[in-house]
Amino acid sequence: MSIAIKVEHLGKKYSIARGGRKSYSTLRESLSHQGSRIANRLFGAFSDRGGPSRESATKDFWALHDLQFEVQHGQRIGIVGRNGAGKSTLLKILSRITEPTTGRVELHGRVSSLLEVGTGFHPELTGRENISLNATILGMSRKEIRRHFDQIVAFAEVEEFLETPVKRYSSGMYVRLAFAVAAHLDPDILIVDEVLAVGDKQFQDKCLGRMESMSKHEGRTVLFVSHDLDAIQRLCRDAIYLDHGKLAYQGDVASAIERYMSSAGALSADQGLAEVQDRWGSGRARISGLDILNSDAQPVTTLQSGQDFEFRISYTNHACDATVNDIVVSIALANTRRVTVMLVSSDFAGQYFTLQGDTGSISGSIRDLNLAPGDYSITLFLGRASGETLDCMNDVARISVIGGDFFGSSHPGLPEQCSTLTRSNWTENS
Repeated sequence: MSIAIKVEHLGKKYSIARGGRKSYSTLRESLSHQGSRIANRLFGAFSDRGGPSRESATKDFWALHDLQFEVQHGQRIGIVGRNGAGKSTLLKILSRITEPTTGRVELHGRVSSLLEVGTGFHPELTGRENISLNATILGMSRKEIRRHFDQIVAFAEVEEFLETPVKRYSSGMYVRLAFAVAAHLDPDILIVDEVLAVGDKQFQDKCLGRMESMSKHEGRTVLFVSHDLDAIQRLCRDAIYLDHGKLAYQGDVASAIERYMSSAGALSADQGLAEVQDRWGSGRARISGLDILNSDAQPVTTLQSGQDFEFRISYTNHACDATVNDIVVSIALANTRRVTVMLVSSDFAGQYFTLQGDTGSISGSIRDLNLAPGDYSITLFLGRASGETLDCMNDVARISVIGGDFFGSSHPGLPEQCSTLTRSNWTENS
């Protein structure tokens, strides 16, 4: 096979503001900041004092660092990694939306990408008009648009709404139409980033089937980013695992997912949360560790449906004194489609805590785990009932759930259709 994509020493640097300034401001604050900027322009070069310079007010962040890999024509490559690993940045560079800071990319063939729902759509135009507009933006000729138009409409399943402005479409209809256009561009390289999670399962299966057919029967190359690891495994034979902007692994999909899951799950075993950068809150107290404990009080990264378990959240107290007695702790679990399927919080139970020492921990227990088999990401929250967020981290660890006899009937449930399990009793009425 010939090379479709070649990446050499690829890096992408962003400059980000220091200090965590809030994203909104009052009119007075806006005028004040504008005045400061004008004063800095006029007098900054002649003053030895004053606020921080532009250079000191920002810092460099490398979203990607020295990536090197090759993708062959006809390969279906999954890209996995935690939030902030650089997946979307990589796809934007490959799609020529943004330029790299270092390195180079070679693309051999026509590229079609689907990175955001409705990209290239005009909300006031109808579905029919947007097919022509979007297809033209993606590089399809008028002759190609006419040839593929009926196929696009049939695939998107929007016949009834073809003359309706797309501003009235649901997000699911948006993504169906966008994918249908992108998939019928006859691309040599198709790049898809997460957007299929918006659609229903039937349409997701249809899209996965289309991408598989494009690769297997037409020799197209597919790059697919998704947090749905089941979808990655179904579609792709190979995968790339990114970790903090670096290439951690490239090879068969099972090994890539295993390394990714092991890396993410390790946080819940060795309490490595103190160093996590992707978090927000006042910081007056911060989460420093998480342990998931089985009924024998042993740390685990795998649970069984129907099992009792305990989670222990460790914290470091920086500024909260004994008068702060309304501390709330929460933990949420989301499935591979990034849908939250479990949320437990101490304030649901009417329980609040006081952080008196420099360090400590708070534990919660769950009876009879009602999650179907699968992989789940963990979000942690430490705050106050008064509304202050002290510390919060999304997708900070992962836990695997394996099947158990939850129903007492040896039936595992249908994890591909529903993430939660509920017992029920049935009666035949005469």
